[in-house]
Amino acid sequence: MGFIPLFNSELRQLCRRPADLANPLVFFSVVVTLFPLALGPQSRFMQQAAPGLLWVAALLAVLLSLEGLFRADFEDGSLEQWMLSSHSLAMLVLAKVSAHWLCSGLALVVLAPLLALMLGLPAHCLPALLLSLLLGTPVLSLLGAVGAALTVGLRRGGLLLALLILPMYIPVLILGCGALQAALQGLPVAGHLLWLACLAVLAITLTPLAIAAGLSISVAE
Repeated sequence: MGFIPLFNSELRQLCRRPADLANPLVFFSVVVTLFPLALGPQSRFMQQAAPGLLWVAALLAVLLSLEGLFRADFEDGSLEQWMLSSHSLAMLVLAKVSAHWLCSGLALVVLAPLLALMLGLPAHCLPALLLSLLLGTPVLSLLGAVGAALTVGLRRGGLLLALLILPMYIPVLILGCGALQAALQGLPVAGHLLWLACLAVLAITLTPLAIAAGLSISVAE
């Protein structure tokens, strides 16, 4: 099975499990919605806190969706079949992560502007929010998939996954929040977005190899 067939197969399987797709979106929405209720209608404060709040909630939502990314394939023997396939394992895992991001990460990007307006973020900041999430969430998914590959054989690997991956999420978090803060203050955001684009290119290029190596280690054990 090559890249395109596996990508299409993963999309069909994900569409059959709408609850798995909805969980990260519900988590993202609930976290962002509860903050104004807890802190009160202090619009100025919420506007200043919105960049960090949106990005932290998005980061945690992506992390929540990744724990079981390879679990079903590991349990039914599909990972072993991938390794025996004539196709590159790195390309196969890239297809799986791409399908996962298209169904969950992209939906999160689409939902974010509505929640941002609820937090009082000005409309002129929405392009920066969309672009930063569009560039940053694939990096979060790919980095998280590395941790998911290393912990796929563990029954309760969620905590270990978070400990492994959260330090690698920090540059994306800083750049994403920085882009929104710059937009909020009327400053140029191109620098932050270009750095996020560089991270996205590096992640797409290098992390499939790391994911493939992690799966090989987990399956060999």
